[in-house]
Amino acid sequence: MRIFKNLAVFGGVMLLAGCTMTMGPSGQGTAATSVQEPEVETRIDRRPVPVVERRSAIRATGYAVISVQSSDIAAQQRLLAIRASKLDAYRGLTEQVYGQYLDATTTVADMAVMSDTFRTQVEGVIYGAKVVSIAPVGDDTYETTLSLDQDVVDDLRALYLATMASRS
Repeated sequence: MRIFKNLAVFGGVMLLAGCTMTMGPSGQGTAATSVQEPEVETRIDRRPVPVVERRSAIRATGYAVISVQSSDIAAQQRLLAIRASKLDAYRGLTEQVYGQYLDATTTVADMAVMSDTFRTQVEGVIYGAKVVSIAPVGDDTYETTLSLDQDVVDDLRALYLATMASRS
């Protein structure tokens, strides 16, 4: 009996979730129902593809400032900024694929924080990344966006796990 009661409550909540209230010119509310069908990816045989099986790419964007690059020649500073922004984007991809090592230390004395230190590190191998865009942002910055296909991400993670298992 309890199952039917829970289903009735759930059904009532689901009906309310599809309703919206709009105000007419007289100030009285009128209820309107709007049902929005979610877009579902389907296979050739029209069966839905589970979310776990969907393949998409991950993206990372890196930035670098032109004026801080170590050169007196403006053109070389721009090229160095492009390279630095690309490396920053690769670091972002690496963080997404392998995660990030975080080392944090907090010192407390007399119930007050005396120091708070964070150190992060990321390490990994990235291959198969595609440059989506390299563009100037403002007057003094370059932005690079890289994309990595989900199949490559899966391969990299499998390689990493195999390497870790062989070390043990």
